[in-house]
Amino acid sequence: MASTQRSGRSGPDALTDDDLVAGAHEEPELFARIYAALAPAVVGYFTGRGVEDPEALMQDVFLSVLPRVGSIAGGVAGLRTFVFSVAHARVVDHYRRVERRPVSVDYDPLLDDRAAPSAEAEALVRTGQTDAQLLIGTLKPEQRDVLMLRIVGELSVDDVANVLGKTPGAVKQLQRRGLKALREMVSEGVSAP
Repeated sequence: MASTQRSGRSGPDALTDDDLVAGAHEEPELFARIYAALAPAVVGYFTGRGVEDPEALMQDVFLSVLPRVGSIAGGVAGLRTFVFSVAHARVVDHYRRVERRPVSVDYDPLLDDRAAPSAEAEALVRTGQTDAQLLIGTLKPEQRDVLMLRIVGELSVDDVANVLGKTPGAVKQLQRRGLKALREMVSEGVSAP
């Protein structure tokens, strides 16, 4: 009998290993269940990584993942790991594109309100970034990747190691150091730059 491991969620969006068994659902229904169960976490991962349009990038991930659902092993855990492997690759690609083609913005003197809060502070408020996102953004990139995949992606240490191409020991060390750095920033009352 197949396992009924859950995706970590409960309610109508819960996804079980039984849902992924061939023939358990019609293809559109299966895709809808997978999307409902994993899309919020993927958007959260992209938002935490500072992607400009997290919803668009999330849709790109699912366009890549859904045709391969039948070939993914490991049930819900394997599917989640695969989805976040693709998501992580999309983030890396996104930032490579951004670095190659910086965005140019025309100067508009009517929008220049530098006498008030700094332009950086205003931009962060407009993008809706929270203090937590700002603090996580101050971490080293590898620590940030590990924490985002572990917390937002709800991946195990082994799964994060597979996504990032690292050993489980390295992932644990990066997680420990990242959490320690965040604790120190919060306890010292240091606000993010």
